[in-house]
Amino acid sequence: MDDDTLPSVSHAEVRIVAATPEVARRVAEVLRHCFASTEQRSYPAGAGGGTRLHLTLDTAHTAEPARSWLAASESTGQASAHADEV
Repeated sequence: MDDDTLPSVSHAEVRIVAATPEVARRVAEVLRHCFASTEQRSYPAGAGGGTRLHLTLDTAHTAEPARSWLAASESTGQASAHADEV
C-alpha cells in the first residue's frame, strides 16, 4: 500500500514490529481472531534484526471480541503517531 493512500472505509492496515518472527505471528493471530484479514506480509525490521509484519484487517467483519471492544470504545481525537511515524 502506498503511504499516501488510505485503506477503504471498512479496512485498516496494521504493522507489527517485533524482535522475532514468532512474536509477530502470535500478535497477528490474535488480530485474526477478531477481524477478517488478508494474508500477512513479513519483512526484516532494519539493521537491528527483528521482523516487521503487515496485514490488512476488514473491520466490517468482526468476531465477538472485537465487536464488544469497538462498541465500548470511543475515539478521543487526540491520538498521536509514534516518533518514527507521520
